[in-house]
Amino acid sequence: MSADLLSRLPYAVFLGLTGEETDQGVRVAMPFDDRLIGNPVLPALHGGAIAALLEMTAIVQVASTYPRLRLPKPINVTVSYLRTGRPRDTHALARISRAGRRVAHVTAEAWQADGADPIASLTAHFLLQGEDLP
Repeated sequence: MSADLLSRLPYAVFLGLTGEETDQGVRVAMPFDDRLIGNPVLPALHGGAIAALLEMTAIVQVASTYPRLRLPKPINVTVSYLRTGRPRDTHALARISRAGRRVAHVTAEAWQADGADPIASLTAHFLLQGEDLP
């Protein structure tokens, strides 16, 4: 499900995102590419690329857990940048903290070399859309 969904999202394709199912949820990888550099002096990954990785990871996790006719829509998204994203592959994993009939609360973390050392985190709420919802 995750790889199929990512291949249908144009920005995910642009970023080169790939996903795999794990026992912890959907893990998404963003391979490094020079076009992802936001600060060439450091060099550092662009914050927008990191945020997009986190948001798409959360969307794929919600869509995989709660299959609906339409993708979940973000209600609010907060990204915290914890350290510089270096020019290397980046990974993300999302977890659904709570979900009701209409809204899901999701957290996600992005890391590079070590999963215990995240470079950014996301907290978001998504609207779960279905046949009977607007």
